[in-house]
Amino acid sequence: MLRILLDTSFILPMLGIDTGAIVRKTLKKINDLSAEIYYSHFNILEAIWVSIKLIRKGSLDVDRFSRGLRSIYASNRLMIIDEDPFIFEYALKLYMMGHRDMIDNILYSTALHKGLKFLTLDEELIEFIKSKGLNRDVIILPKDVNIK
Repeated sequence: MLRILLDTSFILPMLGIDTGAIVRKTLKKINDLSAEIYYSHFNILEAIWVSIKLIRKGSLDVDRFSRGLRSIYASNRLMIIDEDPFIFEYALKLYMMGHRDMIDNILYSTALHKGLKFLTLDEELIEFIKSKGLNRDVIILPKDVNIK
């Protein structure tokens, strides 16, 4: 069975934060898949950082965000993934290799170590992985999500 870890871009719409048509379409496709869908506490942390920026601009529906957050945690469709020390050690290794986004490092490392596919739009991360000869097979893009 396909097991997918979502990047935060795919969590934000569940919290009332629009991330574009590609993400919306991909989420609809995922909903129709017989796949296990995972998220991390680090997705939630990153989503909170995004929400803080939107609060400062006065453009966050806080009630919608809160309802979405409760919905994610109560969902039978989304499963939380637990990280272990090896994931954090590898994430630090990625940082030392030059990739400075620790949330991306943790999520990529989680997918790699837990045998998941990491659904992301992050071109910078993908280019970094390619340039360092790292495992690209763990990454899937929206175009790779097909109803099976």
